[in-house]
Amino acid sequence: MPQPRPCPPAALPPPPQRPSEGTPRPPKPLPPQPRAGCPRPARQRRVSAERGRVWDGGALLQLMPTLLPRSACGGTLRGPEGSFSSPNYPGPYPPNALCIWHIEVGAGLAIQLRMESFSVEGTASCLFDRLELYEDPCCAPRFCGNVPPPTFNSNSNRLRVTFVSDSSVGAQGFSARYRAVAPAEKSCAWDEHLCDRGLCLQPQCGGPLTALEGHLSTPNHPQPYPHQQLCLWQISVPLGHVIELHFHNFSLESHEDCSFDFVEVHDSAGTGTASLMGRFCGHQVPPALTSSRHVMTVLFVADEGVADEGFFATYQARNATESRYPAEFSCGNGECRALEAVCDGWHDCPDACGQPCRWHNPSPCAGSVCEPVEVEMCLGLGYNATSFPNIWLAIPDQAGAAEVLQDYQTLMELACYQHLRPLICSLFVPKCTPDGGVLQPCRAVCLAAELRCQQSLGLLGILWPINCNILPDSSDPVECFQP
Repeated sequence: MPQPRPCPPAALPPPPQRPSEGTPRPPKPLPPQPRAGCPRPARQRRVSAERGRVWDGGALLQLMPTLLPRSACGGTLRGPEGSFSSPNYPGPYPPNALCIWHIEVGAGLAIQLRMESFSVEGTASCLFDRLELYEDPCCAPRFCGNVPPPTFNSNSNRLRVTFVSDSSVGAQGFSARYRAVAPAEKSCAWDEHLCDRGLCLQPQCGGPLTALEGHLSTPNHPQPYPHQQLCLWQISVPLGHVIELHFHNFSLESHEDCSFDFVEVHDSAGTGTASLMGRFCGHQVPPALTSSRHVMTVLFVADEGVADEGFFATYQARNATESRYPAEFSCGNGECRALEAVCDGWHDCPDACGQPCRWHNPSPCAGSVCEPVEVEMCLGLGYNATSFPNIWLAIPDQAGAAEVLQDYQTLMELACYQHLRPLICSLFVPKCTPDGGVLQPCRAVCLAAELRCQQSLGLLGILWPINCNILPDSSDPVECFQP
C-alpha cells in the first residue's frame, strides 16, 4: 500500500523579486493549499502599517469564551440574613461563570459576610477564578485558593459580591452567609482580630491549645520577632476548669498606650472588648492572669517598626471548684447550694426570694462568711465587712488582696485617686452582705473613675483596665455597691 506523502512545512513564500522596467508584472500567485489530511498552516498576523496594530486571529479565539452563554446565578438579596453559593455547590462550579449578588439591608445597618466553605482555583494574584467584594467602586478585595477569606463587615447597607471563573480548571466553590448588624455590633470569628471600622484580620501564627498545660511565645523568641505580625492563641481546657497564665520573659516595643506592639489577654474564646483582661507592652512582666471559665485568648500584634525579643508564657488548667475553693456556698439560713448555682438566674436560697442576683463567695456551710475589712487602702469606704476567697480575681484572702493593691497605692498622688479607690477596693475587697453574698460596684462608680482617671493613667502608660459595661447599671444599694 503506498505511503502518504509528507505534508509540506508551513512557511512564508520567498519575497518576490522587483521586476525590471518594461517587464510585465507576473500574476499574483495563489496561496498554497494543504493536501488532504494535513492541518491548515497557521494564519499569520496582519500588521497595519498605519498604526502598527496587530490583528491576531488566535487572540480573538481566546476571547471567545467571554461571548459564550454563562451559568445562571447571582441576584438581589434584601432580607436581614441569608445565604448564597457558587453554581452547582457543593459540586464543582462550571467554567465561564459570572455571578453577581447585590445584598441590601435596612438603612443605618451594616452587612456581615462570612464564608462557611471556600475552594476557588487561582494563583496568588487571583487572575483566573476569583471572588470579589465591592463596597467602594474603586477598590474590591479579591479572594481565591483554599483558605476562607476573613469575616467581612461593610461600612454601609449595600454590598456587591462577584464570582468569576475562566474556561479551564475549576474547584468546589464556596458557600457564604450574611446578616444585618448594627455598626456598633461588628465582630469577627474567634480566630480573627477585629481592627478599626470592623476590619477582620487572620493570624499568621498561634493556634488552638487544648492540653491541661502548655506554653506560647512570639515567633523567633528569644530572638527579635518579625515585623507586621498577628498571632492568636485560643486556650481551651475541660469544663469545670479555669486557666492560669504566667509570663516569664517579656520585652515589646514601648508606647504610652501600647498601640504599636502589644499583647492582649481575653477572658473568652474571642477578642471582643468586653472580655479584655489587659493590654501589655514595654519591658515589665505582666501579672499572672486567671480566667473565669475554661477558655482564654491571647493576642499578639506587631507593627512595621521597632521589634524586640517578645515574650514567653506558660499556662495551666486548674479545677475551678476543688483545687482552691470549696464546692458549695452558704445561704443566709445556713443551707448549702452547689457552686454552679451562683447567679444562674434562679433564686436558689429561700431567703433570697424576690432579691436580685449577687456574687456569692463559696464558703464552708457553717456560720457567717463575713469578716472585718483589714486592708488599709480600703478602710473608711462606707462598708466594714468583706468575704474571701475572692473567686473572681483568684485572691485567697485579704493578705493576698493587700499585696496586689500595693501597686495601686503608688497612684495616691493622682487627683482622681478619690474616685479610683472605691472602685478598686470594691473589686478586690468586695462588700459582704448579711446573706453571704458580695456586691459588685455599680456601673456609675466605674464610669466616674474612668472619666476622671483615664487620661491621667494614660500619661503613665497605663491603659484603663476595666470594662464598666459589665457592671450592674443601678444605684440600688441592695443590687450593687455605691459608696
